[in-house]
Amino acid sequence: MSASHPGARTRLGRGDSIVPKWLKDAGRLALLPVIRLAQALHLTPNTVTVIGLLIVAGASLLIFNGLLLAGAAVLLAGSLLDAVDGALARLQGGGTAFGSFLDSTLDRVGEAILYAGIVGWWLRVEADPTLPVLAAILALIGSFMVSYSRARAEGIGVSAAVGLAPRTERLALVIAGVALAGLGWPVALLAILWLIVALTAATVVQRIWHVWQATQGQPAPSTSVSEHTQER
Repeated sequence: MSASHPGARTRLGRGDSIVPKWLKDAGRLALLPVIRLAQALHLTPNTVTVIGLLIVAGASLLIFNGLLLAGAAVLLAGSLLDAVDGALARLQGGGTAFGSFLDSTLDRVGEAILYAGIVGWWLRVEADPTLPVLAAILALIGSFMVSYSRARAEGIGVSAAVGLAPRTERLALVIAGVALAGLGWPVALLAILWLIVALTAATVVQRIWHVWQATQGQPAPSTSVSEHTQER
């Protein structure tokens, strides 16, 4: 249900992600029965958002305990709800500002819980988990920076929904990595974590470049100084 800032400028294109648009559209089409069911049950988009977080937390617990295939399956189900809440909001007349805020906030909480589960699993199974744990921490930092860079851009009125690895792409990679680890290839999960590190770094650079191009010759917003001071 995440939405761009209402006043965000879109002078540049969205940029290419690693998942093609046709595949995302096919996924949304496949979710229509779930969306209709949620509507029939009179679930609000915010309720769906919270349910999605609880499912991700359950998947993370499974991963922590070494039930990787089950964790990947449950995580897939939870991640699908991320698309359901936004579609449900549109069917009900459009999302709210609070709904967008809640969705974005709980997305970050879910990512943190997920990576904590992965780190916990590495600590349990590896004699020397230094590299896997470092990869997971850097992947989480990169994921947060991707989200933060977009949020700050929209705070100054620039749409920054560009880049190789927004949340959907990162989740798809993590699910694939966990599933492969569950099939006996933990090195695949490690490789995917490092791939996420690289992709999130590239995405942040893309968004910085995008915002720099979009804001050339424009004065700084009047609130930017005070906001920057508060964030520090």
